[in-house]
Amino acid sequence: MRWLAAAVFPLGNRRLCLVFRQQLTTVITNRKIKRRKSGVFTDEEQQSRWWEEEKREDGVKWSTLEHKGPVFAPPYERVPRNVRFFYDGKPLDLTEETEEAATFYAKMLNHDYCTKDVFNNNFFKDFRKTMTSKEKEIIKDFRKCNFQEMFEFFQAESEKRKAATKEEKLVKKNENEALIKEYGFCMIDGHKEKIGNFRLEPPGLFRGRGEHPKMGMIKRRIQASDVSINCGKDSKVPPPPSGSRWKEVRHDNTVTWLASWIENVQGQVKYIMLNPSSKLKGEKDHIKYETARRLDKVIDKIRATYRDEWKSKEMRVRQRAVALYFIDKLALRAGNEKDEDQADTVGCCSLRVEHVQLHKELNGKENVVVFDFPGKDSIRYYNEVEVEKRVFKNLELFMEHKKEGDDLFDRLNTQVLNEHLKELMEGLTAKVFRTYNASKTLQSQLDLLTDPSATVPEKLLAYNRANRAVAILCNHQRSVPKGHQKSMENLKEKIKAKRDAIDDCEAEYHDLKKAAKRGSMKEKINSDKKGKQLERLKEQLKKLELQETDRDENKTIALGTSKLNYLDPRISVAWCKKNGVPIEKIFNKTQRTKFLWAVHMADENYRF
Repeated sequence: MRWLAAAVFPLGNRRLCLVFRQQLTTVITNRKIKRRKSGVFTDEEQQSRWWEEEKREDGVKWSTLEHKGPVFAPPYERVPRNVRFFYDGKPLDLTEETEEAATFYAKMLNHDYCTKDVFNNNFFKDFRKTMTSKEKEIIKDFRKCNFQEMFEFFQAESEKRKAATKEEKLVKKNENEALIKEYGFCMIDGHKEKIGNFRLEPPGLFRGRGEHPKMGMIKRRIQASDVSINCGKDSKVPPPPSGSRWKEVRHDNTVTWLASWIENVQGQVKYIMLNPSSKLKGEKDHIKYETARRLDKVIDKIRATYRDEWKSKEMRVRQRAVALYFIDKLALRAGNEKDEDQADTVGCCSLRVEHVQLHKELNGKENVVVFDFPGKDSIRYYNEVEVEKRVFKNLELFMEHKKEGDDLFDRLNTQVLNEHLKELMEGLTAKVFRTYNASKTLQSQLDLLTDPSATVPEKLLAYNRANRAVAILCNHQRSVPKGHQKSMENLKEKIKAKRDAIDDCEAEYHDLKKAAKRGSMKEKINSDKKGKQLERLKEQLKKLELQETDRDENKTIALGTSKLNYLDPRISVAWCKKNGVPIEKIFNKTQRTKFLWAVHMADENYRF
């Protein structure tokens, strides 16, 4: 504002400058008030600048909280009479509840899940629970069930939605925006905050992560009587749907959820929470990364301690020390004990003998440990790691007289490990090591790969390569996207067309340069123009080639997970500011809103 006043009044009339600034402040304030009255807010206005406020140490998350409650899934609408379910080749009329369950399966008929026995068996078991006794007498064999007509109906409905006119799509969009405006925001401590997931999940079939043993079970419809509401004591309690009551109404300001319920498949508590861009989420993220930064100050001491403990006389101490070495060196998840009805995924503390192979020599390396186990979401973790000799000897000792299904660290679990870590540093858990090593890797890789004199596209490739190193460390894999090959073919065609254009342009430029040497001023101008065009084409080609390299290197790596959950965003913000890279090239709009605190906090000199 000062520079604007100075620009308008360059002669330095202080009185006129002051009047101008006051008028400008009034205009800006009035505009903000108008936006608030109309319900239109910028991203920054929706967020409190919590990083500039005093921190509370009493465990209280908020003082006032008011919201409208969740949006329930719409009631089931029966399919038309001409859309039938067949059993043993004959059409069969189903009651409403049974028909709804049948539509859950019909909608997934072209999905890979429907080829899995576990999925089909679980569905049919729950499908029969929805049937009347008469229907149960008839429908006894899943293989005789035919959902094809239902599937085709839902496919046709999907195509209709895609082919809707602009006017029809606009009506839907306006309805959705009205719903978001009413239910998608809450007032917390005087600030309007966005809610993350205000719509309750509709009923359907449970999929689970990886090869989950409960896949195919029916997730039942959530009712108001299942839902607990949390709001401020003095706020208006959100009304439940007509004719129903909430399970309970709470006023607990030590938690951050707005509503909760227990889902029926796994018995887990589910929550409606604030959007990742909210004050409470931002504060939690900030604390997480600050804890990881504190670890950097004591990491050498911790590493020296667990190395000493490799020689301990107590087996439990040795196992704890070796496990901590792997969590630190390989960024392994700690792993938790699994129930029988959960997918068999493994972390460091839950490794079994079958997941580890020891080789005194392998591929020219000594003391190699080969890890091969199903990690989070049943994604395979495979790694051949050369370890220190003492670690190798300890692993041999841990595996003595054990069978394949036995625990490698039979005297250790996650709880015991985390209790030990809290003694080493306040707030330290196994998870902090993963955040620490991910952020530390990004910082060091950016330092190594970034050329200050490079172009913005070249710097972006360097950033993605640094991020990729983190994703590999954290085992953030993905299958090659379905459209990858097609997009690569399109990109190669663009590159070929650009090279052809450069060849043509170079030939024309060569001729024009010759003509310019002996010609008029006009011919010289034409030659210069063609030269600049050639430079632009070469820059465009370089950009396309960098894009091709980047896409190909990223085809099996998921970069988003680490960027959102493990990397201190201030590292990326500082790198952008230091290297003249627009922040929107690294963080999309949603991510910039989530990490607004980091954008304000970090300058170009920030170091993790």
